[in-house]
Amino acid sequence: MKSREQQFFYGHPQNRFWGVIAKIFDQPKPETIGEKKALILDNELALWDSIASCEITGSSDSSIKNAKANDLSIILENSKVEKICCNGKKSFALYTKYIEPKTGIKAVCLPSTSPANAAWTFDKLVDTWGRELLDGRGAKK
Repeated sequence: MKSREQQFFYGHPQNRFWGVIAKIFDQPKPETIGEKKALILDNELALWDSIASCEITGSSDSSIKNAKANDLSIILENSKVEKICCNGKKSFALYTKYIEPKTGIKAVCLPSTSPANAAWTFDKLVDTWGRELLDGRGAKK
């Protein structure tokens, strides 16, 4: 709900996404949308939803129905995407079902940064996400 209210990714203050990305790239945790965009762009990342629209109750991934996939072809054709990572199992399942058949690009399933994923500590998320995001980049951490 918070992300939809803000009209930007991972808007709920308890979601650990922005803190994880900031820690991986040794930058301050962004607070504003402008700072969040800068963190992503400055570190040569791209951020997009697997689905363009769906029916959802609150922010519960398990309630997603009637999903319609985003067309990633424009992004993929006009950028140098080297790897697609999904934030959690639901994102991965939606990507695999709707988008991978069109792109032919397999995605990596990373553990969700949602606070509901309490089994994963912040440090464990940073370690796992960092290995995937920094793979092949050299020592940027």
